[in-house]
Amino acid sequence: MHSMGVNSYRFSISWSRVLPRGKFGEVNQAGIDFYNNLINALLQRGIHPFVTLNHFDIPQELEDRYGSWLNSQIQYDFGHFAEVCFKAFGDRVKYWITFNEPNLMIKHGYLIGIFPPGHCSEPSGECPMGDSAIEPYIAAHNLILSHASATDIYRKKYQVKQGGLIGMAMSAYWYEPLRNIPADVSATQRLLAFDIAWYLDPIIYGDYPPEMRQILGSRLPTFSSQERRKLQNKLDFIGINHYSTLYVRDCLFFPCKPGDSQGDSFAFITGERDGHPIGTPTPMPTLYVVPEGMQQIVQYLQKRYNNTAMYITENGYPQKSGNVSKKDLLNDKERVEYLENYLTSLNVAIRNGANVRGYFVWSLMDNFEWLYGYTLRFGLHYVDYNTLERTPKLSAHWYKDFLNNPKTLESMASDVKSRTMPL
Repeated sequence: MHSMGVNSYRFSISWSRVLPRGKFGEVNQAGIDFYNNLINALLQRGIHPFVTLNHFDIPQELEDRYGSWLNSQIQYDFGHFAEVCFKAFGDRVKYWITFNEPNLMIKHGYLIGIFPPGHCSEPSGECPMGDSAIEPYIAAHNLILSHASATDIYRKKYQVKQGGLIGMAMSAYWYEPLRNIPADVSATQRLLAFDIAWYLDPIIYGDYPPEMRQILGSRLPTFSSQERRKLQNKLDFIGINHYSTLYVRDCLFFPCKPGDSQGDSFAFITGERDGHPIGTPTPMPTLYVVPEGMQQIVQYLQKRYNNTAMYITENGYPQKSGNVSKKDLLNDKERVEYLENYLTSLNVAIRNGANVRGYFVWSLMDNFEWLYGYTLRFGLHYVDYNTLERTPKLSAHWYKDFLNNPKTLESMASDVKSRTMPL
């Protein structure tokens, strides 16, 4: 990273590595030492640590004892974990993210059941346990209040003396109406509310989006006066994990097949219209190359949340692994083009006044990509999974040039003037 000119590195702290039994056990000093070594090594190279407290994982004991996110007790456990981290690392860490992609964690864990703990019910999915009509809203409610608890602790005890910032990172697709009709336009706005505003509206405005309340009624939990006071701590920045754009079709006035709607949003998503993809397909399903979506999602958040500071916390391109030669994987021209075009689109949003403070590529090196395992490679550096040898790809050389050439943004800006933005 230092040789590339990168000045910040985003990583996650594993809750289970630091507190294997949550607040029911002792702090694992080996875990503290691991992250201290990492943080110190980064700072020695002039690289700022940008730390996420929770990226889906949780001590198993909390699931076994009380059902983790389905129990309000999780707020105190998460607050305890956050404070352990603030104490141990906050003298050197100036950027904290409470949760990475909570909207994906809840959707995949409690609505469709493909992530742990694997809860769902028909027609959303087939799981041995769970209730897709109720559990996602309970789990999300407890997660939002867990963010509030951690932020409350940070504001009251650590922020002034440590001088850091705290925020949350959302998975943020952009959506376009499939058809130019009012129903699909409304469905698109409704899906954005169910996808992103579900979590950010309570934190920034103190309650759930009206689009959700109208549909869900009493199924959507309410915040007590004490909880609202905690939510007033809000956040210092919004993290945006943006990769792609999809079409949306209405399911409220034009019924969809059972299970096609995205939860209770009455919206169906697709990457194609009349047999034509919304952008160039990639090896990852639902990830199409649509650079203009970057500008659109940033400006949506800019408008909805009063231009709260934003960081692009993830953006990247997947290569298919498997029967692909190392030579071809190193010559990742598609990734270079993707990054250049998405950064250009981001620059349009910035020139339109969006308060964007930083940008992170996903990812530094090829790694284990959740359910896709080692079948997809997002890295700027090729990793030989047998020897762990790392080799910079074409994109790594391009990114180094981008970071170290002050005229790059100037040329991007002049290029923007000649472009039209169709979305």
